[in-house]
Amino acid sequence: MPPPGAAPLAGAGPCTCFSDENGADLDDNPRCWHCRRSDLPSSSSSSSLLSFDSVPLYDYDKKWRILAASIKGFAIGAGIKGGLALFAIVARFRRRRLLTSAKKVGMASSSEDVILAIKETLRYGLFLGTFAGTFVSVDEIIATVGGHRRHAFQTLFFSLSLHLLVYALLTARWRALLAGAIAGPSMLLTGLDTQHTSLAIYILMRAAVLASRCGIKSKRFGRICKPLTWVHGDIFLMCLSSSQILSAYLLKQESLPGTYKSFLNKHGGKDPIILQGVREIACAMPFTNLEAIEKYYKATGVDLKLDSQIKVPCSIVHGNQSCGAHFISFLIQAYKRALPVYLPVYLIPALIVHRQGLLKRPYTILGKGLLGTARSSLFLSTYCSSAWMWTCLLFRLFKRCNIPMVAMGTFPTGLALAIEKKSRRIEISLYCLARAIESFFTCMADVGYLPSSKRLKRADVVVFSISTAIIMHCYAIERDVFRSKYLNVLDWVFGVPLPPSETPRRRK
Repeated sequence: MPPPGAAPLAGAGPCTCFSDENGADLDDNPRCWHCRRSDLPSSSSSSSLLSFDSVPLYDYDKKWRILAASIKGFAIGAGIKGGLALFAIVARFRRRRLLTSAKKVGMASSSEDVILAIKETLRYGLFLGTFAGTFVSVDEIIATVGGHRRHAFQTLFFSLSLHLLVYALLTARWRALLAGAIAGPSMLLTGLDTQHTSLAIYILMRAAVLASRCGIKSKRFGRICKPLTWVHGDIFLMCLSSSQILSAYLLKQESLPGTYKSFLNKHGGKDPIILQGVREIACAMPFTNLEAIEKYYKATGVDLKLDSQIKVPCSIVHGNQSCGAHFISFLIQAYKRALPVYLPVYLIPALIVHRQGLLKRPYTILGKGLLGTARSSLFLSTYCSSAWMWTCLLFRLFKRCNIPMVAMGTFPTGLALAIEKKSRRIEISLYCLARAIESFFTCMADVGYLPSSKRLKRADVVVFSISTAIIMHCYAIERDVFRSKYLNVLDWVFGVPLPPSETPRRRK
């Protein structure tokens, strides 16, 4: 399928790829996109080694494409996981220096962290490298077997047999879907006993977004998918996600992944003793730690006396401060905590992706990175502080605290997403939605509403494989549903996919 707006070359006649047996209409398209590619001049740019726009079709090397995809996939996986591990090690090291003065213990713990980080980095590098290599290998094998042409009598014959599905998957239009599904189980390389439910659900959300964009384009499903074009749908998803995530943070942290729970505990800014007091009020449980809460505030210089008959947890949350004063002071503290989170998020891509432009216009690129850091830090700090503000407001308004009130009070917290850049809103909302879905079903299973599946132990791998099949199919067939920055990364790793009507073959 040619890109939108592509036009036939001037003065060119019909090519051999279009014939009556292929069902082509010569009047509509006298030259196919495949042959137009071979007429394009070659580019000497090293950044487009896998792009078929820069390599004539007769120079197309399948083995090189497989090898390059594997190496680049490994580089991306190891780079991302290694960078995150490096920042985690630095943060732990600083924390240990503040908490202990025993140098031997600190050194031993740091060395263990480094070894674990190296192992995780290699695992994720192998995961993405194997995924990329497997996808390209299967894609090329199917293309060689028969994924580039088909005749009318073959279609008729197979449509009357049980081999219809297999044949359909071996055609050029569907081979990326099959290749993506086969490459999905490479997730197991991160660890046979390591569950990646959050990642699988997040990739499923990404696949659903791409599928909905395809549905919006189509005439058949356009009306059904029209509500998905709502401008503020990302903020609404964030509000829904916040209601589940923050309710779980206050009431049932066991339903959240360990790393995400640590993130919320850090940026939630409250001691576990405080959270336990709020949980006991919301769940109508007898108090067990009022004295511990009083001692906690006394250690900070606040003399607080709590009543066992308390109905609103505002005094537990912020002591003798008013709700408004607590919001302002918490916002300032939360902003300081958020800055170190977003500095690497913006500066590392600037150093890697824009490394060439950084030499030509450093102030512009670094300025945008710092502005993005300040903006995203304001979002996170406002999100965390408004969570306490909205719940306090609702508790005081209704003079009670229970589970429905907690869910209602955390819902408008998602409005803080409006601070973020529009292009980042859908990314953040989908990430949080994946966490919320996982937490919700974990809670449902814990209370007995969902039976736990003992047969399907790695459902995350199944969900991930289905999702990658959809994503890679859209990448090969409906490229315009991707944003340019994601499309550039996929093209760099996998090579620009050819149209479904043709497969390149080396010249003999």
